Amino acid sequence: MIFIICFLFNGVYGIMNKKFIITISWVLVFLWMLIIFRLSSQVAEDSNGLSLGITGLIQKTLEKIVQTDSGRLNHLVRKGAHFSAYMLLAVLASNAVRQSGIRGVKGLAAALGICVLYAASDEIHQLFVAGRSGQPLDVLIDSLGACVGIGIFTLVKHCRLGKNSRRLNKQST
Repeated sequence: MIFIICFLFNGVYGIMNKKFIITISWVLVFLWMLIIFRLSSQVAEDSNGLSLGITGLIQKTLEKIVQTDSGRLNHLVRKGAHFSAYMLLAVLASNAVRQSGIRGVKGLAAALGICVLYAASDEIHQLFVAGRSGQPLDVLIDSLGACVGIGIFTLVKHCRLGKNSRRLNKQST
């Protein structure tokens, strides 16, 4: 996991060549898309069982603080999973696009486009899974998660660039 974090934010440039970095960046994007696809392929009963298990763990923790409605909490867990999955996809896609040489607004737009198109195709895919349905609201939630992921990626990138710039200025004086 630490390797992936370092990799995403260019901590291993000295070790690997550019083509390898680009390839690994895109492999991570496609692996995460595969995970999303597999989760979306679960029939309703299995999908609900997974989210209810997570909801149960959260509810046990929250019971000590506040009383919670399990149905409502399960709904929030499911929507939060959508948001989080696409937030991570956006971080991975932003990195892959940037490593491929597409930077600035074009790069961010490309990463967002990848995420939104995949979110829409994911909801269409769910129309063909037993007991599941495609929800336009889920595409919106996924897209918002992607926007936050792109924001996080951009913020970390700017912080790192600023840090590197300060380091170069110190070395030149």
